[in-house]
Amino acid sequence: YSQCWCWNSSWTQEPAKDEKSEETKEASIAMDGEQFKSDAQTALELITDYHSSLPEVRVLSDVQPGYLRRLLPSEAPTQGEALADVMADVKKYIVPGVTHWQSPNFFGYYPGNISYASILGEMISNSLGVVGLSWISSPAATELEAIVMDWLGKMLKLPEQFLFYDSSGSLTGGGGIIESTVCQSTFYSLLAARHRAVAQLKKKFPETSDHELVSKMVAYTSDQAHFSASKGSNLAMITMRSIPSDEIACMRGDALEAAVQEDLAKGLFPVFVMATLGTTATCAFDNLTEIGPIAEREGMWLHVDSAYAGSAFVCAEFRHWMKDLHYADSFCFNPHKNLLTHFDCCCLWLKSQVEFTAPFGHNPASFMPSQRLCPELVADYRHFEVALGRRFRSLKLWFVLRNYGSSGLELIIRQRVSFARKFAAYVKADNRFEIPLCAPPHLGLVCFRLKGENKRTDQLLDMITGKGSIFMVAADIKGKLMIRFAVGATFGTPEAVDKAWKEVSECATELSQSVRSRRFDFARNRSTSISLAEF
Repeated sequence: YSQCWCWNSSWTQEPAKDEKSEETKEASIAMDGEQFKSDAQTALELITDYHSSLPEVRVLSDVQPGYLRRLLPSEAPTQGEALADVMADVKKYIVPGVTHWQSPNFFGYYPGNISYASILGEMISNSLGVVGLSWISSPAATELEAIVMDWLGKMLKLPEQFLFYDSSGSLTGGGGIIESTVCQSTFYSLLAARHRAVAQLKKKFPETSDHELVSKMVAYTSDQAHFSASKGSNLAMITMRSIPSDEIACMRGDALEAAVQEDLAKGLFPVFVMATLGTTATCAFDNLTEIGPIAEREGMWLHVDSAYAGSAFVCAEFRHWMKDLHYADSFCFNPHKNLLTHFDCCCLWLKSQVEFTAPFGHNPASFMPSQRLCPELVADYRHFEVALGRRFRSLKLWFVLRNYGSSGLELIIRQRVSFARKFAAYVKADNRFEIPLCAPPHLGLVCFRLKGENKRTDQLLDMITGKGSIFMVAADIKGKLMIRFAVGATFGTPEAVDKAWKEVSECATELSQSVRSRRFDFARNRSTSISLAEF
């Protein structure tokens, strides 16, 4: 594997299998500061060498399942090893099994980009070793998270109800938290919706058990929503209805209204609706202007998932998609998708801290500090989620926001949109391809396909994937199979877009020639068999 997956030519030389450095032989239990500096320098060189090599490296790993178990020992070492040897094994064994998400030739899924600022912020966070149990367990961890969430919320021009402090300096009752993923945020929002609905329904049906009330609850989301919506509803024990999207894959108010009225007639309780701004498959945008008033009228919790597209709202020209966001009870997006802050970093904002934290509120007085040590002016994040201990995630996001500033982040978003538009222009200029009407290009995503049967597009993607020099994935929307070209690599370039189109075009030509050749062979064989029969 090392022969196929070297980052530079010097790494093709494999060390002797039975040899270890002298440092390993005399490895001590504890590393001192000087040794850490030395090993850290080696690690930094490894990281920068890796990134500089990415444009020329095959994007996809070609290892087979179980490759690593066959290469590594079955047990951990008895004696400690020098980290220089461990890092050498990263090159030798780990990199061959990596799909290179940071490659400029990676266009699959949605981006999971990084930046050196984010890496440094995470390095310092890890060195502090903070476990954010409560404010007193590390005041800076709690307070920086609240500050950064307000910074980012203002950068996106979110309604003030989602910030900790409004423009007058007064607490709003809302605020933000950094979660691990959008999946987690959706699930927690469902729990908050269920808890609020039970409290409200108990006033109308005081004799009815909580279990029976929950069994009649209904949640709604688009048929284009991320699968985490149905996964979360299963965990929350709430029935989730899939609302048919329109011709451009958006959830509209009339379809939601019809489903709500149907369920009300059955004696069910609509309690939650999830709208998506930038769907997973095609980056479609649900219509908040139509959905919001329905949610408000029925007292449903409105959660808005903008995992990918939310980053683009730092740019004024893209904020029209979040018009009427004030109807929402919660809103989230992932800076780890398109805002240079590496995984995991999901920003979730809430209209009401009280309603969101109600299912989680617990004060284990036996070992936790009293509430008086957590002033009311800061968030008590242990009540915002299931986990008690929390990582110091805000530090890496703080590094990114300070290093790039709002203008730098806007520039990067606009650059990626321009790359996508360049690729879309290539597609439109080639009459072999089409951009389906159900998936118009948005932001950094272009969905395209070969004209004709889905099988042709499927074969094209298989051929592209097999070559491994670029990576894209498919989506099937309204019966049309499409290939998704998702721009977002930190080190992306216009040349990488040109290379990707060249690969797509050449594969399409190769596929067409292969089909013609098979048709010719079939016709020739058929002609021969007829002649023999006649003879």
